[in-house]
This record gives sequence, C-alpha cells and structure tokens, in this order.
Amino acid sequence: MSELFDPVDALVASRSPLPPPAERKRLRQAHALTLDEVAAALDVRRATVSGWESGKTEPRPPQREPYARLLRQLAQLYPTAENTAAPHEDTPAPKTYSGPAPTAQTRPAAGAVEAAAVPTPGTAPSAVPAAAHAPAAAPRPARAVRPPQGSRRPGAPKTAQIRSPAPGGPHAHGPLLVLDADADRQVTGYGIGGLILDVPAKSLPALVEWTLAEARLGAEKLHGSGKDADPLLVLTKAACERYSLPAALSESERLAGRLPEGHKVIKQLQRADWQLTKRGLGPWARIYRPAQGGRRQCVQLCIPSWHALDDRAWGHAAQLEPAELARVLGVYAMRVMTPVGSTAVTGLELMTALNPPTRASEADEDGRRHSEHRPGSLGTEAMNPAPCEATDGHPVLADLPRFHVRGPDERLFEEAYDWARDLTDAECMLRYLVGIDVNLAFGAAANGAVVGLASPPVHTASPDFDPAVPGSWLVDLSHVDLSRVKVGRQWRQLNGDLLPSPFTPTGERPTGPAWYATPTVAYAVELGYDVTPLQAWVRPEGGRFLDGWYKRLRNAYVHTMADLGVGEKLAPHQFLEAMDGYKQRDAELGIVVDAVKMTVKGGIGKLQEKARGGGWKPGHAWPALARPTWRPDIRAAVISRARINMHRKMLNLAAATGRYPVAVLSDCAVYAADGPSPLDVLPYGADGKTVPGSFRLGVSPGMVKHEGTQSVLWGADVLEQLGADGKVANLARYIKTGEVTTKDTGE
Repeated sequence: MSELFDPVDALVASRSPLPPPAERKRLRQAHALTLDEVAAALDVRRATVSGWESGKTEPRPPQREPYARLLRQLAQLYPTAENTAAPHEDTPAPKTYSGPAPTAQTRPAAGAVEAAAVPTPGTAPSAVPAAAHAPAAAPRPARAVRPPQGSRRPGAPKTAQIRSPAPGGPHAHGPLLVLDADADRQVTGYGIGGLILDVPAKSLPALVEWTLAEARLGAEKLHGSGKDADPLLVLTKAACERYSLPAALSESERLAGRLPEGHKVIKQLQRADWQLTKRGLGPWARIYRPAQGGRRQCVQLCIPSWHALDDRAWGHAAQLEPAELARVLGVYAMRVMTPVGSTAVTGLELMTALNPPTRASEADEDGRRHSEHRPGSLGTEAMNPAPCEATDGHPVLADLPRFHVRGPDERLFEEAYDWARDLTDAECMLRYLVGIDVNLAFGAAANGAVVGLASPPVHTASPDFDPAVPGSWLVDLSHVDLSRVKVGRQWRQLNGDLLPSPFTPTGERPTGPAWYATPTVAYAVELGYDVTPLQAWVRPEGGRFLDGWYKRLRNAYVHTMADLGVGEKLAPHQFLEAMDGYKQRDAELGIVVDAVKMTVKGGIGKLQEKARGGGWKPGHAWPALARPTWRPDIRAAVISRARINMHRKMLNLAAATGRYPVAVLSDCAVYAADGPSPLDVLPYGADGKTVPGSFRLGVSPGMVKHEGTQSVLWGADVLEQLGADGKVANLARYIKTGEVTTKDTGE
C-alpha cells in the first residue's frame, strides 16, 4: 500500500489551501520580503508572484506546496487582528494608525523589541561594560503589517474601514517615507519603526498634495526660533516610473543635475501651481507653494537612482530594500536632521537649524511682533571676507593682476595635515607601523571654538595679539623652535626634526610672515614664544556658534556607536575588542555612522564652498557667496584648531615617551612600534590612564581608534615605490588596508 502514498500526497499538495490573494500580499510585505526574493526562492518570475497576489493566476505544482508553506509560516508570525483575540505575551498587539492618513499597522516579530523610533538625541544609551558583553546590534524596525484595502476573508461580508485620528500630532508618521511601487502600480510608503502606508496618489502633484494633507510627515524644529523640517519622500526606481519620472538620468541630465524644464512632470507641477527651487527637479528637489498664513507648503524629494546618495557618504544605501533604506535615513533624520541634500549640505543647514538667524521680537505698542536679529547667530546678510581670507577669484580680489599667485603673506592657508618623513634607523629596526585616527576631529575642534559672528572684519595695523579675539593675523612664526618648547608649562628638549611644524599643513617650518587664524598664533604663545603681529583682520563680535552643532553630531555618533556595541565607558583593551568588526553587527547602522562623520567634514567644508560650473569668471560672485554661512574664516578657525589639537597630542606623547610620528594625514598619525596594537604605541598604566594631553583610546570625539597596522617592511617598500623628486610618500594614506593603488599625489 505504501507505493500509493506518494501519489496521494502529491494529489493533496496540488490542492494545498491558500489564503486570498490580498492576504498573500499582506503576509509578504509584513515580513519585508520583496517580490524578487519570493520569486527567487520558488524559482519563478517576479511577474508570476505578482499575479498570484493580484488574483490573476493561481500557483500550480510544484510551486504551490512550498508557496503555501511559506504563507502558513508567515501567517503564524503575523496573524490578522480578527485571529488574535489573545496575543502571545511576548508579541504585542498591533497598533493601528488610521484616519486621514492611510491605514497602517506595526507589529514586531515574536521576541523582538518594538523599535518604533530611535532613541532621542538627549537619551543616552546604556553603557557597554566590556566588548565581550557588547550588546547585539540595535534592533531593526518592527515588521509592519499592512491590511490591504478593500480585501476580505472568505465568507466575510465586505465592510467599510473604520477610521480614527492617528495619534502623535502633525508628524505622527515621522520625518520621511521611502516610496516603492509593485507590478500593479500600487505605491507603498515605508517609514521609521517599520511603518507601512498605502499611498493613493497617482501623479506627482497629487503625491505632494497627499503628503501635506494626509501623510503626517515632518519633524519638529530643533530650536525655538527655527522651523519644522519639511517632509521627505524618497523614490525608488519603481516609484519614479510610477510617477512618470525616469529611473535614471541621461548623460545630459546628469551633467545639468536636473530634468529639462519642458519635462511633462514639471509641466504637471506648474499646472497645479507648484514651484521648484532654483536647483530644479534633480536628485534632491524641493516642491513648494509660497507660504500662506505662516504655514509652509513644501515637500522634499530624494531620488537615489539619480545619485542623490553619494556612496562616499552613504555607502551602498541606494541599493537597500525600501524598508531598510527607510531605517537608515530615519535613524539619521532622528539623530541629526532630515536630510536636505548631500551630507555636506545637511551639515551646513544643521548649523542654521540649531542657531537660527532671527527670532520674534517683543510685542510693540500695537501688540505686534516682528522678526529681529538673534544674538549669537550669523544673521541674515552675507558678508565679505577679509582679503586674506577670500578664496582665489573672489570679488574682493578683483583688482589683483590676472594669474597672480598669492603667497603666505597674502593668503590665509589653514588646512589639515599632509606630512611625512623617512624612517629613522631605530624605527627601521621595529616591526610594525601603527595608525591611530582621531574620532570626529573637526567636530571636536568646533566644540568651544570662538568664531566671528554677524559683524564684518575690522583691519588693524601692528595689533597686540589677543587669543580671545577671532580673526586672521599676519605674523612671523619662523622663530618657533620645536627642539625647545614648553610642554605643560615646562621647557622641554625634543628632537624637533622628527615633528611636523604646527603652523603649516605640510609640516614645514615657516620662513617668514604669513597669515594665521587665532588658534594657530595662540599655540605659538602656548609653546613659550612671543609673537608680534604686523597686521590683523579681527571680528569684535565673537561667540561659540558651533557648540550646539557639535553636540548634536557628537550625540548622533556616540549613540549610534553604542547601538553597535561600542560604548563610552570601555577600558582601552575592551574598546579595541569592541571596535573589531563593529559595522558587521548592523550594516545599516554602520552606514549611519559613516554618514554622520561625512556630515561633520562636509559641513565644515561647505563654509568655504568654491565656485562651480563653466559659466563663472574670476572676480565675479557665485551663488554660495549669497549665504550668511559662506564663512571661510570659521572654516579656517576649526581646521586650525584640529591641526593644533593633533600637534599638541603628538608633542605630549613625544615628551613623555620619545615616540615621534612618521606620517600625519588630517586626523590620522602613524607610529613605528614593537607590536601591532595602539597599546604598543600609547603607554597605558595599570590604572587605565595614559600620558596627559596625549592620545586616548575611546569612542568620544577627540579620542582615537585603531586605523590600521602594517609591517615596517611594507612601509619601506611604499616609500621606495612612491618616492620621487625628493617627496616622501605619506604612509598614513595607505595604513588602513595596505593597498597602494595610485601614486601619492598629496590629494
């Protein structure tokens, strides 16, 4: 009889019961599975699975039984509300969001912690006592259950949906949605915390209207005098095609950075009285109507397939599934701010969001308030820099002869380190080269920096130097001898030839008068030398404009690293263990960490944005100059502080241990050592303390992590391979991976 069992089993499998088509789709989306993933697992085409979910076709053997098995398992994980009279104790009942906004439900998988949103920036995560006990990666957003509209179970009458107001105010659904479309052209929005919304809009103008009227997207302002963040919609390739946008830009469109003005979607927006900003409909676009009654009407678009997410900052984020991308951008938006462009643009906008230029005045005699300058801000008007602070081609330099090259006594040149030297004989006898990297070096330098605010620079001749006054100083620092300097207020003898100069990016000793930012000149005084400025451009109104900016980014970085298992209270060896492979614990949060770091660097860089585009001519203004935040003097002060902080740490380490760096690149220093670990470079005692004022291992900004280790033989080979014209290759550029792919150009 057993030979009859197999045919009977096959006959039963060929008629395996399946839920209704709409329920099949609900279960797949609840587990955040894509059509492509299901199709690959069942060895069918994507369109076939889409047909099963729409009811156009039914699965047949041999796929029917495994498909039914998949749906049964998903139904156990994500039961419908009517089948869940008594939820399991570790599976919270789903929360339903309905009302003016589309219906959405969220439910974590059994045993998972519901992650409706990331911790607020002001909430510190629990400390990690040791790497061995580092917590698992931060939980991903809860799986979302989206009841299909208009669907019904067999035998049940079709009933109208009951709508109730969604809790949480105007931004109940978070700062953004990632929109995706299926084979039936139905659009789904993925938000933070696993939220999923049905998007009914059939055109881009209708999408903008729906977003502002029903989606409940946006974010609260970061300062009492600021403004709420506009909703952000991120469009996948499928969503672009659904709304008649190209999935990718043509070569001419890519070069222009936008769609042509005659594109049909732009005409649709114009007919609906929507406007685009000057940058047009490009990778990052703003669609708006003029504010009415004080209410903003603006929606941002981000299109990853148009290269909106630069892989230098966002890694492979553009290739993520919609729910995963929503998590990455959502964590960034909650901890930093809603992205408004590249990380550099966002970093710059964050400065203004945290330190708005205006505020509401006190009521006048008629009880009316008006906008007034807010003290401590950069104001609303753009400001010309001092001539020495201006970049080449700036209008304030229009009178210079054509092709004139300004020297150090004409131009302020505060940049990060790019310095290297040959190995000494003693260093060649050691085994390893160890790189250590400063965390958020430019962020740490911005903290506490006193910079010029809204007043223009004032020129003075033969001034007395004042370290408390922000500005630029023409002074001769060539007399500062690093062989004899004050370290901790005590004169010390050092091997000055093995240290870079703190006053130049190349590390070469100055040869005469040059322009320096206030922190650089103050460091010369700290080293024990007198300074006599010849002239200066100073800013009488100064303040710590960047403190809030630093704190916001510092918290974003530290909290995300804590989610990855790297806490602030770790001992040095525990910190190194926790850092080993930390991004592999949660690749999505690893992307957020990199984006935060690029926000710091890019934001500082944007303070001195250069002219771009073929139509600009030297001596003429370019668009960035119209911003109050075009401030090369602030950028110079921050970079000066970062370079001085780096030198101070190297100086203290040299004075205490006799160790000198062999290469320095921006925030990375390379040392020769007997062992491969940073602990072989930094002298930690049994009490966990190291040289005061030197490098310290840890996750906080200004502390250092392990950048990489290579052998001394590798270093000697690189120096020989890339050495040319008396130039020494910078080993810090290659210490992380050891790969030398191009000639060292100094870039």
